Amino acid sequence: MLNSVYCLCSGRLQKRSENAPGQKGKVNKVRTHKTHYSEGYHMNQLVIESVTKPCIITEVPEKEVRIDCDEPGCPVLIARDSSVQPSPLPHLGWGFSEDVWMKMVSKEQNYRHSKSFMQKHPRIQPRMRSILLDWLIEVSEAYTLHRQTFYLAQDYFDRFMLTQNNIEKGVLQLIGITCLFIASKMEEACPPKLSQMAYVTAGTCYEDEILQMELIILKELRWNLCPETAVSWLKLYFQMASMSANSDLLEPQFPQDAYVQMTRLLDLCILNINSLDFQYRVLAASVLCHFLQQETVEKISDVIQPCVNWMAPFAESVSQFGRATLRDFVRIKDDRHNIQTHTDYMTMLVSIYFLEVNRQFPTPPSSTEKTCNH
Repeated sequence: MLNSVYCLCSGRLQKRSENAPGQKGKVNKVRTHKTHYSEGYHMNQLVIESVTKPCIITEVPEKEVRIDCDEPGCPVLIARDSSVQPSPLPHLGWGFSEDVWMKMVSKEQNYRHSKSFMQKHPRIQPRMRSILLDWLIEVSEAYTLHRQTFYLAQDYFDRFMLTQNNIEKGVLQLIGITCLFIASKMEEACPPKLSQMAYVTAGTCYEDEILQMELIILKELRWNLCPETAVSWLKLYFQMASMSANSDLLEPQFPQDAYVQMTRLLDLCILNINSLDFQYRVLAASVLCHFLQQETVEKISDVIQPCVNWMAPFAESVSQFGRATLRDFVRIKDDRHNIQTHTDYMTMLVSIYFLEVNRQFPTPPSSTEKTCNH
């Protein structure tokens, strides 16, 4: 058993991170929500314990290999699971559909997420997570990052918080921008530079702090950086629902405009902490249920009705704000539907709150509408 403690003292560094050249006209448009984080924060201390129990590899029936570990960040690899539906994937010319499907589903168990991490951080409220992720969406749009990049950052953030205790709210922005920095290096062909990531925080986070936090996050996630995100499941399901007979799964065939509408609903849902109650593939399938016939979705995925019902007020709020537009980006043409875009998600979340309250406490009818029983 080996214990090690890592401390990150992220006070004000004597040398301020210099602004990245050529970024002022573009990045300054991003709201940093700086008022939600401590101003004049002199010392951010993050104490992290390493794994206290080693992983145990055991043989289980049907040549399964399961890796068991009590730590939240420890992967659990399951090669076969009888509770998982048979592969809905079509015939693949480049692999066995059953093997591909089981590999994807096993990642749902390898990369665990849970909203229970909030109980481990008394000073952090669910709304703080919503504000942070909303800001990361803005940063992603400013740097024309892909949707997958943002969703990787979201997954890293939630899983990292599950491994920690008593994180101060003043460290959230540093953790968030570092997760996006890691995700961009995983997904983007030309990721933003470190100086650009520091610049967009308006002096709240410094380059050295981001580099230190990067090492901490990578260690706590054990370099498990390739989850099947909610948006990757959504793209897969929508592609399967849109495919013509004998077509290749890897050839995009879904309408881009409809995909943009779906991703906006998924973005809104992922900002809510209760979305972590569901598996990513369930979230994606539930989004499709609000745009396609449920019978069509059930052919390609197990649809859990509670998630569809939970998502109903989110879908209603999105519809009230009108249709999302397919944005134009400089130097990006064919792939523009995959670029993460931002809208007024925080206002939408407020409208969802009032929708839920009104459903819980329905408005009584006026006197002229009341029935009289005499």
